[in-house]
Amino acid sequence: MTQRLHLVFGGELEDPSRNVFKNIDDLHIVGIFPDYDSAYNAWKSEAHRTVDNAHMRYYIAHLHRLRDEETPASSTEELG
Repeated sequence: MTQRLHLVFGGELEDPSRNVFKNIDDLHIVGIFPDYDSAYNAWKSEAHRTVDNAHMRYYIAHLHRLRDEETPASSTEELG
Protein backbone atom coordinates (compact mmCIF):
# COMPACT_ATOMS: atom_id res chain seq x y z
CA MET A 1 0.00 0.00 0.00
CA THR A 2 1.32 3.42 -0.98
CA GLN A 3 1.61 6.05 1.72
CA ARG A 4 0.48 9.56 0.85
CA LEU A 5 2.61 11.65 3.21
CA HIS A 6 2.09 15.41 3.53
CA LEU A 7 4.34 18.02 5.14
CA VAL A 8 2.78 21.12 6.70
CA PHE A 9 5.13 24.07 7.16
CA GLY A 10 5.10 27.84 7.13
CA GLY A 11 6.84 31.05 7.96
CA GLU A 12 7.00 34.76 7.44
CA LEU A 13 7.23 36.00 3.86
CA GLU A 14 9.34 38.95 2.69
CA ASP A 15 6.33 40.27 0.78
CA PRO A 16 2.77 38.88 0.98
CA SER A 17 2.49 38.94 -2.82
CA ARG A 18 5.44 36.54 -3.28
CA ASN A 19 6.29 33.08 -1.92
CA VAL A 20 9.75 34.01 -0.61
CA PHE A 21 10.43 33.36 3.06
CA LYS A 22 12.01 36.14 5.10
CA ASN A 23 14.25 33.76 7.07
CA ILE A 24 14.53 30.06 6.21
CA ASP A 25 15.98 29.35 9.67
CA ASP A 26 12.68 30.45 11.22
CA LEU A 27 10.43 28.09 9.25
CA HIS A 28 7.80 26.41 11.41
CA ILE A 29 7.57 22.70 10.63
CA VAL A 30 4.12 21.68 11.83
CA GLY A 31 4.59 18.02 10.99
CA ILE A 32 4.24 15.15 8.55
CA PHE A 33 0.79 13.66 8.18
CA PRO A 34 -0.41 10.33 6.74
CA ASP A 35 -3.23 11.77 4.63
CA TYR A 36 -4.44 15.01 3.11
CA ASP A 37 -7.35 15.47 5.51
CA SER A 38 -5.17 15.48 8.64
CA ALA A 39 -2.61 17.73 6.88
CA TYR A 40 -5.38 20.11 5.87
CA ASN A 41 -6.67 20.29 9.43
CA ALA A 42 -3.18 21.09 10.74
CA TRP A 43 -2.67 23.69 8.01
CA LYS A 44 -6.03 25.29 8.75
CA SER A 45 -5.30 25.46 12.47
CA GLU A 46 -1.94 27.23 11.90
CA ALA A 47 -3.38 29.54 9.25
CA HIS A 48 -6.18 30.61 11.61
CA ARG A 49 -3.74 31.06 14.48
CA THR A 50 -1.64 33.50 12.42
CA VAL A 51 -4.45 35.22 10.50
CA ASP A 52 -3.58 38.65 11.95
CA ASN A 53 -0.11 38.59 10.35
CA ALA A 54 -0.44 39.15 6.59
CA HIS A 55 3.15 38.01 6.06
CA MET A 56 2.65 34.52 7.56
CA ARG A 57 1.87 31.65 5.20
CA TYR A 58 1.46 27.94 5.73
CA TYR A 59 1.68 25.31 3.00
CA ILE A 60 0.96 21.65 2.44
CA ALA A 61 3.70 19.81 0.53
CA HIS A 62 2.68 16.50 -1.02
CA LEU A 63 5.73 14.42 -0.11
CA HIS A 64 4.38 11.37 -1.90
CA ARG A 65 4.67 13.26 -5.20
CA LEU A 66 8.42 13.70 -4.74
CA ARG A 67 9.15 10.01 -5.12
CA ASP A 68 7.68 7.48 -7.50
CA GLU A 69 8.38 4.01 -6.13
CA GLU A 70 7.92 2.47 -9.60
CA THR A 71 10.78 4.52 -11.09
CA PRO A 72 14.33 3.21 -10.62
CA ALA A 73 16.51 5.29 -8.29
CA SER A 74 19.05 7.71 -9.71
CA SER A 75 22.73 6.85 -9.53
CA THR A 76 23.31 9.45 -6.80
CA GLU A 77 20.43 8.09 -4.75
CA GLU A 78 21.90 4.60 -4.95
CA LEU A 79 25.09 5.88 -3.29
CA GLY A 80 23.11 6.42 -0.12
